[in-house]
Amino acid sequence: MSRRLLSPLRIIVVLALGCAISLKTASQEAASVPAVIPKAAYVAPNRGNYLKLADQTEAMLHRDVLDVWFPRSIDQENGGFHSAFARDWQPGRSEGKFSVFQGRMTWIAAEVAMRRPDLKKQYLPIAEHGVEFLSNVLWDKQDGGFFWGLDDKGQITPFYTDGKELYGESFGIYGAAAAYQATHDPKALKLAQQAFRWIDEHAHDATNGGYFEWLTRAGKVVQADPDTAKIQEIPLGGFPIGYKSMNTHIHLLESITQLYAVWKDDTVRQRLEELLSVVRDKICVAPGVMNLYFTNDWRPIPDHDSYGHDIETAYLMLEAEDVLGHGHDPRTERMAKMLVDHALAYGWDENYGGFFQEGTTFGKPESKLKEWWVEMEGLNSLLLMHEKYGQQTNVYFEAFQRQWQFIQHYQTDAEFHGVYEMIGPDGVPVNPGKGRIWKAAYHDGRALLNVTDRLRRLAETSSEAKTE
Repeated sequence: MSRRLLSPLRIIVVLALGCAISLKTASQEAASVPAVIPKAAYVAPNRGNYLKLADQTEAMLHRDVLDVWFPRSIDQENGGFHSAFARDWQPGRSEGKFSVFQGRMTWIAAEVAMRRPDLKKQYLPIAEHGVEFLSNVLWDKQDGGFFWGLDDKGQITPFYTDGKELYGESFGIYGAAAAYQATHDPKALKLAQQAFRWIDEHAHDATNGGYFEWLTRAGKVVQADPDTAKIQEIPLGGFPIGYKSMNTHIHLLESITQLYAVWKDDTVRQRLEELLSVVRDKICVAPGVMNLYFTNDWRPIPDHDSYGHDIETAYLMLEAEDVLGHGHDPRTERMAKMLVDHALAYGWDENYGGFFQEGTTFGKPESKLKEWWVEMEGLNSLLLMHEKYGQQTNVYFEAFQRQWQFIQHYQTDAEFHGVYEMIGPDGVPVNPGKGRIWKAAYHDGRALLNVTDRLRRLAETSSEAKTE
């Protein structure tokens, strides 16, 4: 079959002929071929079905994210959050305190406190706990900036080095800004402001836009060696030193969006608008893909297409424009839709549902693994697309339902609860562990918060609600 971009009609047919998903646990060694789901299995986009789905996603938020991560992840001895957990949620071998994980856990606690009033009393102290660690331990009091990571006792280690990575700086800002929004504690806002000023002084590229990504402890930019073909990689992160990356810049867009929501500073706004332009106009390209790596002057370096980052970025760009408050630029809307459409056309599993890990722009998927964050970001962006284009097509709502079925029956653990990190092409977990430094409660927590809230808004604005 040709791998050309699928038309909306073709996608509807593919989704309608999708296969049913049977419940499996990590102990199963093989997966049976699911039975075909008839088209009637898809529910209509109406008030009752929106509310029913919202109840299901809210239940998963509690059962498979909040109730399993909290309070067990809170490190009462050293501060911050524990990250390593086995399938049954027993603690694993610690890899210390990673800036990305610490910022993400602080962020989700703050968001829950704000968006679920019944949980505010429980989660505000957790957000405050996260900010205390970010401020008192992870922030470098000698040279400024957040350390990339430290050991459990707050000491510099060879594993993380003493360097500063903009990906980690971004999530420190993200967590602190959300914590201020939730707690109104000026210490949290001061920390976010300090961190922004530090990266802007040391890492902003005033010539080409965007940010240099890897800095020494003192804040000096580490440049690439132009005379070697072998790229030195940052310890742990995997991003090539001396180059710019899609991944860091979409998360800078995310964190500066969060910061601008609480601090209407002119420079913050300028950087947010610049990041949006960089992501939309330099990183994203037709027919709806993103280059992964770039020279400092934004010349793309060939690599694969990551379906998960594509669909996540569709949401992040539109979220940034919501916070900027000037409405959605047609260019942004067009690119966001292209990113989701391309992922559906080339990265979608026609048998089980769900998005594959990665591939090429016009070719077959190269990795058919299903990673938890990709599936959750897919759930979020598919419903966002349905909210925007549901009057024109059922493609996104039907894909949303298939995605939800996949997550329910494959990506979550019915026995011990929580979300599996990686699922194989046959639907069996590849790695049954529930937590590590790159796997926090953030992607799944945010997706389920957003999806539940969006489903309830859709119910309120549905034609049935308007006639009641």
